[in-house]
Amino acid sequence: MTAIVILALVALFIGLRLYSVLGERTGHEQPILKPADPDTRVEPRAVATPAQPAAALDPAGMAFVPTAGPGVRAILAADSSFDVARFLDGAKAAYRLVLESFWKGDLEPIRQHADAHVLETFAHAVEERTAQGLTLDNRLVAIEQAVIAEAELKRTVAEVSVRFEADIAAVTRNAEGAVVAGSLSDAVQTRDRWTFRRDLGSKDPNWLLIETDEEE
Repeated sequence: MTAIVILALVALFIGLRLYSVLGERTGHEQPILKPADPDTRVEPRAVATPAQPAAALDPAGMAFVPTAGPGVRAILAADSSFDVARFLDGAKAAYRLVLESFWKGDLEPIRQHADAHVLETFAHAVEERTAQGLTLDNRLVAIEQAVIAEAELKRTVAEVSVRFEADIAAVTRNAEGAVVAGSLSDAVQTRDRWTFRRDLGSKDPNWLLIETDEEE
């Protein structure tokens, strides 16, 4: 009788071990993903849910740094339509559009996406460049990473700062077209921090670029 009891306990132990091994997650399961939004508007229009505080939502890295978490969650609570992944996709599209427009010296495409101060700063730089007879022959090779570095909600106004890491091939030419600086064959890694603002109480879904800074 004792032997039967011992054998039964051994069998139960082995069964529990098999369940613990076969039943646990391996870390390679496919996550359930929402289909990509076909909307290609430049305006950032946002990501994740409160259940995803600082998860890596794309191969480039985290959606936001831990210190930005409280601000992101406050925006999510105030606006259920805010989606972090879509916001970052929009921010990257805005980053590309603004840079390429500035390089070409044509700011009209970004007029509705940037506030007056940002437009004035860009316009002044374009004027100086034109006065010197210089043109930019730059190319955005790749945006390596876009992460929310800071987020806050002031009443109904949300402000989100995004840190971009990108590879840019930059060339400056003179009036004759000769290269005076840079190289298109060597991309340079740049780090920028851009801030976007939106009044969540407004029916306008667009985010406005209010500040651009270069990080060391």
